[in-house]
Amino acid sequence: MAGHSKWANIKHRKGKQDAARGKTFTKLIREITVAAREGGGDESNNSRLRSAVLTAKSENMPAANIDRAIKKGIGELDGESYEAAIYEGYGPGGVAMFVDALTDNKNRTVSEVRHLFNKHNGSMAESGAVAWVFEQKGLIVVPKEGVEEDDLMLVALDAGAEDIVEEEDTFEVFTPVSETDVVRKAIEEADISIERSELTRIPQNSVEIEGKTAQQLLTLMEMLEDNDDVQRVYANFDISDEELATLTA
Repeated sequence: MAGHSKWANIKHRKGKQDAARGKTFTKLIREITVAAREGGGDESNNSRLRSAVLTAKSENMPAANIDRAIKKGIGELDGESYEAAIYEGYGPGGVAMFVDALTDNKNRTVSEVRHLFNKHNGSMAESGAVAWVFEQKGLIVVPKEGVEEDDLMLVALDAGAEDIVEEEDTFEVFTPVSETDVVRKAIEEADISIERSELTRIPQNSVEIEGKTAQQLLTLMEMLEDNDDVQRVYANFDISDEELATLTA
């Protein structure tokens, strides 16, 4: 799971999460709105909405903001209409990149994404060019505090999880997409707190990067994620701990 976890750790070390809280709220509001529009406003019957709300709460989004986004999604309040868009490309060093977006203007978004790829030594690719590299999985993030790994493993694996990865402050539980809700419910019923639950994409292979190439790639990923329309960026890179320490010093 290195390709997935490295980027999260890099953002954490750079302090990007706190610095970009406003943009995080913007992206979460879009996700909540679209989830409610497509699956209804009842969290108990809409797993995508439930996951989005859980993530929003973990980011300390006010309940009023969440409620307003749901109401926009189900049509009780006026709001923009967003649609999903996927962009594929290659970053510096030939790293495969997969970009998920929610936009109200696809022409604007594709133009901005292409500009960022070109500016930072990357290139856009045709649909399907790199999608095969990334396998969709469920991801459930559990804070470490007060949780024994063996207890979590017993509950999660018994419910259908495939893997558990230990990070600095959390455990990441990976599941088949179809089993995400089942595993999440089992963890909750075991009185284990969940920070967030979502679908993610895991690279099936990775490209080792270092030096200038690594810096260029991280800059491209930061710029893409800084775009309001971009929800998530996935890339199949790996980077040594020594190189990471140098880049985030």
